[in-house]
Amino acid sequence: MLTRLTRMPSVWKDSPLNLVRGGLIGTAEVIPGVSGGTLALVTGVYDTLISSADHLVSAVRLLVTDGLRGRGLSRVTQQLRQVRWGVLVPLILGMAAAVLVGARLLEPVLETYPEPTRAVFAGMILASVAVPIRAMGGRLRAVDGLLILVATVVAATLTGLPPASVTDPKLIAVAGAAAFAICALVLPGVSGSFLLLTLGLYAPTIAAINDRNLAYLASFAVGALLGLSAFVKILQWLLTHRRRVTLAVMTGLMIGSLRALWPWQGEDRNLLPPSGDVALIAVLAALGAALVVTLIVVEHRLHRRRAAAEATAGQADERRREPV
Repeated sequence: MLTRLTRMPSVWKDSPLNLVRGGLIGTAEVIPGVSGGTLALVTGVYDTLISSADHLVSAVRLLVTDGLRGRGLSRVTQQLRQVRWGVLVPLILGMAAAVLVGARLLEPVLETYPEPTRAVFAGMILASVAVPIRAMGGRLRAVDGLLILVATVVAATLTGLPPASVTDPKLIAVAGAAAFAICALVLPGVSGSFLLLTLGLYAPTIAAINDRNLAYLASFAVGALLGLSAFVKILQWLLTHRRRVTLAVMTGLMIGSLRALWPWQGEDRNLLPPSGDVALIAVLAALGAALVVTLIVVEHRLHRRRAAAEATAGQADERRREPV
């Protein structure tokens, strides 16, 4: 009991940093073509996010099937204890705040300055491709290259589909679209906002957030929870049992998603040749890439520092246990 109490503050000590991480992920979710899962991967919380979501989904499922009597309560409690609340809660708070702010500020910027905005995020995604490749470890095999190529083609094809337009969507359609788009939250390379744009529900969703349309938002939340509960279990299994294959597919999806962020595009997402101030666009893309590289370096150093501190604490515990 004493050990648990002494460790409790350390669970929440990174809360300010996790708030920032959540803000970055939430910001990405508002922008078509940018994946929140990619930012989760870059900021080092992807595995924790997926694992915690998996345990949370399991707890809800057990609550529905077994209830809170006898063994059911014990199994629900066991799953909830494995959720990394110290990471998950600040992440969710940061994401929610970023979505509310981003829905009001970023979307008009994207409409007014589409080419510079897309350039920045294209640079960010391009630099982020290094993360899943490094996580694969070792040299790329032929099968890895094939999976990356196929996933790239699939993502590029999907992002080339012309956007639809829906003015007054039915709530059941909103829930279905949310179940589909929520996959982007946990799958790097897939943009939830872009999927909503393709389905014609991006503008209505942004309007619902800004107008606090509770019926729309409730339908969206229900659909998102249902989609998440189905998809996160599959993804967790893949990351555990087919991790290298999954990372290769993620890499391809991220590369293919760059098509959505090509700065020069027509209204139907047809790619146009570079025009205007190309040098400025190149500089902005480089700045976006530099930002992600900085995030990766900072996250790597924080991980090494945390690992060293845990190793030192473990050695101190062992020394205290040694007989005098």
